[in-house]
Amino acid sequence: MFQNIDVAKLIIRLSLGIMMLFHGVDKIRNGIGGVKHLVTTAGLPEFLAYGVYVGEVLMPLFIILGLYARVASVILGLTMVFAIFLAYGGAFLALTKHGAPAMELPFLYLVLSLGVFFLGSGRYALNSK
Repeated sequence: MFQNIDVAKLIIRLSLGIMMLFHGVDKIRNGIGGVKHLVTTAGLPEFLAYGVYVGEVLMPLFIILGLYARVASVILGLTMVFAIFLAYGGAFLALTKHGAPAMELPFLYLVLSLGVFFLGSGRYALNSK
C-alpha cells in the first residue's frame, strides 16, 4: 500500500499557499481600500490593514516553499482570524443561500493553516521538518 505523508504535507502546503496567494495578488493589483475600511470601522488603526500583505502574500510564499512553514502558517492563521472577525464579526454563524457558513473560505484557510502548523513542512521543502 502506498503511503507517503510527505506528499500529503506538500499537497496541503501548496493548496493553502497557492490559493491564498491569489487573494494577496488581488490586493496588490486592486489595493486594500476594503480592508482599510473594515479595520477602521472596527476601531483599529488603519496601518494594521497593511498586514494583509504579510498574511496574504509573504506568508503564502513561505508556505509554498516550505520555508519556516510552521511560523508562516501561524501568521497566516492569525490573518484569517482577523479576516473572520472583521468581515463576519456580527454574522459569525450566518448562512449563505446554499446553506454554507458565510465565513466558510477564511475558516477553511484557518484550518489548513493549523494543519500545516501541526504537521510541519515535510520532506519536500526548503527547510524540511
